Amino acid sequence: MKFIFTSYISSPEYDEPEAWLERIKAYTGILESLSQDHKVTGIERINYEGQYEQNGVNYFFIRLKKKVTYFPLAMHRLIKSLDPDVVFVNGLIFPLQILQLKLTLGKKVKIIILHRAEKPFKGIKKYLQKLADKGVDAYLFSSSEFAGAWKHNINIKKIHEIIQASSVFQMTDKESAKKITKADGYPIFLWVGRLNANKDPMTVLNAFLKFLKDQPQTRLYMIYQSDDLLPEVKNIIHSNAATDSIRLIGKVPHHQMQEWYNSAHFIISGSHYEGGGTSVSEGMSCGCIPIVTNISSFSKMTGPSKCGLNYQPGNEKELLDVLLKTKELDMKEERKKVLQQFNGELSFNAIAEKIKRMVESLY
Repeated sequence: MKFIFTSYISSPEYDEPEAWLERIKAYTGILESLSQDHKVTGIERINYEGQYEQNGVNYFFIRLKKKVTYFPLAMHRLIKSLDPDVVFVNGLIFPLQILQLKLTLGKKVKIIILHRAEKPFKGIKKYLQKLADKGVDAYLFSSSEFAGAWKHNINIKKIHEIIQASSVFQMTDKESAKKITKADGYPIFLWVGRLNANKDPMTVLNAFLKFLKDQPQTRLYMIYQSDDLLPEVKNIIHSNAATDSIRLIGKVPHHQMQEWYNSAHFIISGSHYEGGGTSVSEGMSCGCIPIVTNISSFSKMTGPSKCGLNYQPGNEKELLDVLLKTKELDMKEERKKVLQQFNGELSFNAIAEKIKRMVESLY
C-alpha cells in the first residue's frame, strides 16, 4: 500500500531537510518502520524545495511562506499525483483543508488524522470540524482520555488508541553513562519536564524529601526546559538543605539525554495531564523504571501495571509510599519488564504494527 504522511503547518525556520528530519525523528521512525512493508512518503513544509530520501522514506519538501495555508491546492495536487491509498494528517485543527483534501482524492483514499494535543474549536469552526469528520476514516489518539472532548463536542467516533512517537535512544552501560553525566548516589531518580503546575514538581519534591530521611544515599536529578516554578523549587530544596541530594541540572541538549536516561534507575513524573509522555517513553527505552501518575496516557504506556509503579496525581503521601516500595523491587527483573513493555508497545516497530492493523480494519 501507499502511505502519505503530512501536515498543514509550516516551519520556515528550518531550511535543510537533514536538520528538520533530525528535529522530528521521534515521529519519522514510525514512517521508516512502515516503509519495510509499504511505500511511504512524507510531505514536509519548511524553507526548502525538493525531494529527499532517508531510511526508506521519500520526502517532498514544499516551501510555503505562510505558517498555515487555508487553500493548499498545489499540495493536494501533489498528494493526488502520488496515488496514495492512505493519507495521514498531523493535527485535528484543519477542517477546511481536510474538506478540500477529500474532494481532491475522492472516496477510495482513506484519510486518517493524528491528534497532537489540540482541543475542539468553538463557534463556526466547530461546525466545520463536524463537517470534515464525514470525510475522515479514523483518528489516532495516544489514549481515549484525550478523545473525550472531541467525542462530546464534535461527536467523532472513529477513534483508535495509538501512540504517535517513540524514543530514538537505547540502553547502554550504566557506569559508562554515569562517567559522562557525573551522576552519583543509589538509586538515581530522574525528573524531566517543564517546571509548571501540570508537571507538578512540588508534589514530587515534597515526597522525595521525606523519602530521603529513609534513603539518604539516593539522588534526584531534575532536567527542565522551562522554569516557571524555579524560585519555588529552589526555595524548597535550599530550606531543607537538600542541594546535594536534589540536583537541578536545567536544560540539556536532546542528543545528550541518552546518557542521563542510562545513568538513572527510575524516571519519575508528577503530571496531571500528558499528551504523549515523551520523556517517560525515552526513559523506558533505556531501562528506566517508571514512577508515574495513574493518568490514562501513562497507564497505556506501562501496561497498565506491567511495569513500574503509579500514584494519584498530586497525592504526596501516595507517592511517598510508592518511593518506599522501590526498596523492595528486584531491579534487574523490573528493568527487564520495562524493556519488554517498551519493545512490545512503545517502539517504532510496535507502533507501526498497530497502524498497519488499524489500516487493515478500514477495508
